[in-house]
Amino acid sequence: MSNQDHSVIAPPTPTHGWRSPLALLILLAVANQISHQTWFTLLNNFAISKANFEGDDIGLLQSVREIPGFLAFGAVLVILFMREQTMALLALICLAIGTMATGFFPEKIPFLMTTLLMSLGFHYYEVAAQSLALQWLPKESAAISLGKIVSASSFAALGAYGLIFVTWTVLGLDFKFVYLISGAITLGIVAFVYLTFPYHPQHVVQNKNLVLRKRYWLYYALTFISGARRQIFVVFAGFMMVEKFGYSVTAITMLFLVNHIFNMFFAPMAGRLITRFGERAALSFEYIGLAILFTAYAFVENATVAGFLYVADHAFFAMAIAMKTYFQKIADPADIAPTAGVAFTINHIAAVVLPVVLGFVWLANPSAVFLFGAALALVSLVLSRIIPRHPAPGHELIFSRQQRQPGE
Repeated sequence: MSNQDHSVIAPPTPTHGWRSPLALLILLAVANQISHQTWFTLLNNFAISKANFEGDDIGLLQSVREIPGFLAFGAVLVILFMREQTMALLALICLAIGTMATGFFPEKIPFLMTTLLMSLGFHYYEVAAQSLALQWLPKESAAISLGKIVSASSFAALGAYGLIFVTWTVLGLDFKFVYLISGAITLGIVAFVYLTFPYHPQHVVQNKNLVLRKRYWLYYALTFISGARRQIFVVFAGFMMVEKFGYSVTAITMLFLVNHIFNMFFAPMAGRLITRFGERAALSFEYIGLAILFTAYAFVENATVAGFLYVADHAFFAMAIAMKTYFQKIADPADIAPTAGVAFTINHIAAVVLPVVLGFVWLANPSAVFLFGAALALVSLVLSRIIPRHPAPGHELIFSRQQRQPGE
């Protein structure tokens, strides 16, 4: 627990227009997506065609990729020495450099090392971005603003796919040049942000030590299960498309393209729906849909149907905004930064172990991997039903009524 002063600092003068905090978060999200989506889109094809990976190898790679996420609590130490806004920029530089180097090192160990660097940047950026968003965005409109950020991220992903299409299909460039160009674009955006945007201070001084509170247990539980479930989608759904159904680089890119076109329009709508109906309804809808989709994954035999399931699965990601706004509403404002790091660590506990374990399960029975994901979605559904319609400090669960003061 923290005994640190929670005094409120003077809020910045509201900045509207292209240098506002929301605009800054959107630009950082775009920079993140350009590199990370390029890396992720080409991953399975690069791993199979250049690195000769099989199911157990891809599981190992994904576990290595998740190590920085597991160590995300270290962000608390980083913010002792620098502002979170600076941490976000430095993290994006690591992401860009790791992406740029990937294509030049297809051998197993170097590939794992470039993945680790890329992932370090990606995960620490995500910690900083989530923390800053929940501190800067007003509670009453946070879901809508987060929906706009997700929509902008999807638009940036379209740019990454356009880059892949032009460099891969039209220009005939190899993996190394596609990775190189995408990383360079991210570095360019980071430089632009650094040179043109002001520092936007947080409204409340943040705790600088690890924070674990009993009253956040439901958020921790949903975060843990989400990390396990998401790994099944990220690692094995995409791998199935290439290994089982023979999706090419172009086909995978087109599939992701459809995903993000849909999310460009659905994410802002999801933000409005969460604001109107509440986090409990939104998360329940997400988990019911995911349970159905994972069950369908286990038995699909048609490449077109599998592609439809993949798009539908990805669409539910936008509803995860509700988990962030639930925490924002119940949290002590001074807990947001340290809890962002702790939450990412909790999210990645299963993520470090599951890809390797399920990689071996995949070799024996791929359907069992997806049925396990369906079971996790059902557990999340049960937990989501105890979120109150209007969560607040002291009212974190439907049966908790006692009001608490910040810091308790």
